[in-house]
Amino acid sequence: MAGAGCNPAIPVWLNEEDLNCIICHGLLDWPATLPCGHNFCRGCLRHLRAAGHGWACPTCREDWPRPPPLRKNTQLQALVDKYACAARELDAGPEPAPGHAHAHAHAHQPPPAAVPKSTMEAIQGLTGLVEQLVDTVKRLQRQRCSLEPGLDNELGILGKAAASVDNTSLVSPKLTTSNTSEEKMINILHNLEEIQEKLQGYNTWKVASEEQTLVDHLKALPSSSHLPDQRCPAPNRASQFAPWAINPTFDLKSLSCSLEVSKDCQRVTVSPRPQPYPWSCERFSVSQVLCSQAFSSGRQYWEVDTRCCNCWAVGVASWSMNRDKMLGRTTDSWCIEWRGTGQFSAWAMGKKTDLDSSKPGIVGVLLDLEFGKLVFYSVANQERLLYECEISASSPVHPAFWLYGLNPGNSLVIGRIKA
Repeated sequence: MAGAGCNPAIPVWLNEEDLNCIICHGLLDWPATLPCGHNFCRGCLRHLRAAGHGWACPTCREDWPRPPPLRKNTQLQALVDKYACAARELDAGPEPAPGHAHAHAHAHQPPPAAVPKSTMEAIQGLTGLVEQLVDTVKRLQRQRCSLEPGLDNELGILGKAAASVDNTSLVSPKLTTSNTSEEKMINILHNLEEIQEKLQGYNTWKVASEEQTLVDHLKALPSSSHLPDQRCPAPNRASQFAPWAINPTFDLKSLSCSLEVSKDCQRVTVSPRPQPYPWSCERFSVSQVLCSQAFSSGRQYWEVDTRCCNCWAVGVASWSMNRDKMLGRTTDSWCIEWRGTGQFSAWAMGKKTDLDSSKPGIVGVLLDLEFGKLVFYSVANQERLLYECEISASSPVHPAFWLYGLNPGNSLVIGRIKA
């Protein structure tokens, strides 16, 4: 009888974000599971604790008066390791299939000890390779210089003698070849040094950027002194989409316990502490919220002021969206998502598309169910297209929002549009 291990493997498609720590944005390293069920790098949790932020979960804000036990989630770690290996093999590309004996000889070898976890490690490896190339070219150049004086004297004598007989002597190409080779070597060295400077500059910028990101997260957690400016005015401007403009309101039944809304239900804010909302299966477990208004036909347009929020997602979703999932990662939700410079993307039915744009201060959302389109604009003096996708919802959709859960006081505002 075949054992359980003989069952065929079922392929599962994972995005890197499925295995990321939301504190450091990297693949989970020694994943520790808190009592609430959320996972983070053990080192990240210890950094937060050392900075005086207690043991509140960065995702759901559940807090514990005593340090919870940080035990390694071995199954999750194994999944992260498999994903890292698969990602490395995919980057390396296909290799020639070895013979049966060769394959058997390597079948019992352990996997590589170190697997690059990020582009940063690949850049650092490339930097080292370029440094070796620069050293090699300089060494060849020195060797050439030490050999050339005698060679130059011989070629110079031959050149003069040949010039008195015939200007088209075969000696002239030798002199030209020598000069050409030297010029090529100088150009190669110059290009390599330029690449080396750019790589070193990237490494310096990347390290500084990652350190600053962690510092910003740590500063944002503890006190109201680091909250974004709450005086950000709500958008109030004329729009070409004014005939279809609406002013939706946030739905309290779907509101995460990490969030709170204004009295007019048009501003949603990350709360510094969990809110005592009654439990409901309609309430999001992460810092997300839907609007009360549902649309199944026609054309609607609304605007969202994002200037008081560091990280956010804006889009639409059906009411039946899984309350434990992130916006855009399901087959019934669509959004654009800002998580910092170089991390602007669109998500449609679980698929990610990177976007190349600066942070939009005000986002305009056009839901055109007559033509099955969802369009996002950056709104300033005029609308600028950010992203457009098809939408085919089997049930009505609601305006949907996500506020990254590490920055209390961050807020999104639904603006009023003038005709």
